Amino acid sequence: MELDPVLIGRWQFGITTVYHFWMVPLTLGLGMLVAVLQTIYHRTGNEVYLRSTKFFGKLFLINFIMGVATGLVQEFQFGMAWSEYSRFVGDVFGAPLALEALLAFFLESTFLGLWIFGWGRLPRAVHLGSLWLAVIGTWISAYFIIVANSWMQHPVGVEMVDGRPVMTDVWAVLGNNTAVAAFTHTIFGALAVGGSFLLGISWYHLYHRRKAGIDTVGADGKVVVGSSKELPGRDKTDHAVWIKSLRIGAIVGVLAFAGVSITGDVQAKLMFDQQPMKMASAEAACHDGTQFSVLTIADPSSNDCDGVQNIFEIPGLLSFLANGDFDTPVHGVTTLLPEYQERYGTHIPDDPRYGDHAGEPIDYQPIMIVTYWGFRMMIGFGVLAAGVCVIGLWLARKGTVPESKWLSRGFVLAITAPFLANSAGWIFTEMGRQPFVVAPNPAQLDGVYMYTQAALSPEVTPAMLLFSLISLTSVYGILMVVELRLITKYVKGGVASAMPELDQTNTKPTITDNGDDVLSFAY
Repeated sequence: MELDPVLIGRWQFGITTVYHFWMVPLTLGLGMLVAVLQTIYHRTGNEVYLRSTKFFGKLFLINFIMGVATGLVQEFQFGMAWSEYSRFVGDVFGAPLALEALLAFFLESTFLGLWIFGWGRLPRAVHLGSLWLAVIGTWISAYFIIVANSWMQHPVGVEMVDGRPVMTDVWAVLGNNTAVAAFTHTIFGALAVGGSFLLGISWYHLYHRRKAGIDTVGADGKVVVGSSKELPGRDKTDHAVWIKSLRIGAIVGVLAFAGVSITGDVQAKLMFDQQPMKMASAEAACHDGTQFSVLTIADPSSNDCDGVQNIFEIPGLLSFLANGDFDTPVHGVTTLLPEYQERYGTHIPDDPRYGDHAGEPIDYQPIMIVTYWGFRMMIGFGVLAAGVCVIGLWLARKGTVPESKWLSRGFVLAITAPFLANSAGWIFTEMGRQPFVVAPNPAQLDGVYMYTQAALSPEVTPAMLLFSLISLTSVYGILMVVELRLITKYVKGGVASAMPELDQTNTKPTITDNGDDVLSFAY
């Protein structure tokens, strides 16, 4: 069987990007929460928040390092596997990606280093400011990356010169309404990840304190906090660390879901206007109408509207999502297809840069099963994460959690819900743009678009791509195991894993903030 290099290249970029994106929301969300925890400690001097900062800060660092390592591969792929794409977008992407590297990355890496090595060495205010600058750097970095990606979704601020888009208005590119909507949506999604992370881990430790008999419940149902001399760091302050972190995480998770809902509505309205085929496919809207599909079934092997059956629909909701009213019909796939074919053609141009795909019919409809269920998984896992936060707040209202093994496992497993919601949304956004790697913007920039088949490097062979796909997937799989084992190890160790001075049973020399070892943070 002859291998399609475009398909292999897409799989490679998709696997490495989705894997990298698992680290991104945790870095953005958890970093901000750690900065808030240290700020509270700085203002109050309460040891509870010092312990919380050091514990969750350690997990933040593990994830940050893995995120940097896996993210570097993405930049190399642009030149190695997608050189034609790089040539096409290079004049536009140069500015935001240079700003991301020179401004944001240096900001976050420099001040994160000061924060890591500055415990007990820098003045407390300077040390805290270093963390805030590092976190702000990660958010700025995310914005520039999203600016570049959003230009692929909605090109602005350029003109075509010799077949390539040349930037004419950098502020139009940086202020792209698609980028603003995507960035705010991403940030709230990241905060949902950070909140669920705090909630799930805190629940785990409160449950194990109950299981070990350290904490009990009185006749009034409220917690009776105890301490243990045998287990390191399991004192009354340790209980306060987890109950406060649980509540902070749950509240942040609920508020973040509200932010995700609002920004998601804005983003959906922009997609209906800018990429109508993507949203029609996501809603299984084969025909014009106002109804929103809650459940639709079809033949998974088919990518057209034949055999699509709408099982349950809500009248008017699709019109509200698209237009803000309940009665304006939204164009469906069967209406949009002829419009796309008339504007962009029915076949891929007979041009050598398209390789074996030259002259093939163009399918302007994204894979419906991916866009339809990706959109619903994004919403479903988001609702699940918010619901778990609300339930967690209620069950922990008396200062501890129920002594239930299955409930504890459920709350730990629920940490994955916002991760899955973010991943589903990312896959939906990227795959819904097909068959374009740079989607057209006919309302403002007629003729600025690029088919995915034209983006691949002409020199690469299917064998090369297959080798790199297998190699990168294997390496990333190993890195995933390493990260999960590291995080699991330090989560199980509790605060004492980040503050060994709390372990009174440790006979090894203790390295404290005032020690001479600059790597004391790693112990």
